[in-house]
Amino acid sequence: MDRCFKFEIATIGDLDLLSEVMVLSISSLQSAYLSPEQISASFECMGIDTQLIKDGTYYLLRHVPDGQIAACGGWSMRDTLFGGDHSAGRDPRLLDPASEPARIRAMYTHPAHVRRGLGKQVLAICENSAMQAGFTTSTLAGTLAGVPLYQACGYSTVERFEYVSSTGVQVPLVKMQKNLVIKSP
Repeated sequence: MDRCFKFEIATIGDLDLLSEVMVLSISSLQSAYLSPEQISASFECMGIDTQLIKDGTYYLLRHVPDGQIAACGGWSMRDTLFGGDHSAGRDPRLLDPASEPARIRAMYTHPAHVRRGLGKQVLAICENSAMQAGFTTSTLAGTLAGVPLYQACGYSTVERFEYVSSTGVQVPLVKMQKNLVIKSP
């Protein structure tokens, strides 16, 4: 890992900085894929899920020189596929690692730190942690901006679907999945 970035397990004390990264990431990185109305509607279905922080499965890469969170993301052993604390339809049911995939969740990169491989690093940390918990597959709901990263990391499209906001705006998402394999050194 680049020495300019420090890996940390996120804590509740990081919430304000995590939320700031999320807002910047959604607002900036989605603009090439979504209309302003879709970006606004995205905030209904995207966000930080504090359950991941409480479960110890949410991570961040901190930029050492200034302490800024450069990238963050997590995985879940719970049934919710996407959404933040405010999102409807969350399900805290624990998954069965033998028969259900881990959920990759809430992946965000600060716009000042894109195209440095940080998303890949966070994703690898999530996948390795999920494998240590006994999961052999992972799934996620990717944004259109995130799909190229997930494809480059071995995820395949399962289905395309749309989140429909409370105002009727449709936000395209892509459910993707990957078999997790322990890589030899």
